[in-house]
Amino acid sequence: MNEQQIRTLAADVLAGIAPEADLATVGDTEDLREVLDLDSMDFLNFLIGLGEKSGRKIPEADAPRLYTLKGLIGYLA
Repeated sequence: MNEQQIRTLAADVLAGIAPEADLATVGDTEDLREVLDLDSMDFLNFLIGLGEKSGRKIPEADAPRLYTLKGLIGYLA
């Protein structure tokens, strides 16, 4: 997956969890949880959705690596 595909995937998954959240407003190094006001369950569901739609298993232990768009893109790329 390239960066744009990952951003699109993340936005699609996020739309199903927090429709009011706009991924386009988040900087690459900002904490997604804080900027998008995602609680721990929302973020866990976000990770599960990313894993399902990308075909990659994302262990909960890897969650800290996915707190930012930069980390998310690096992890899935």
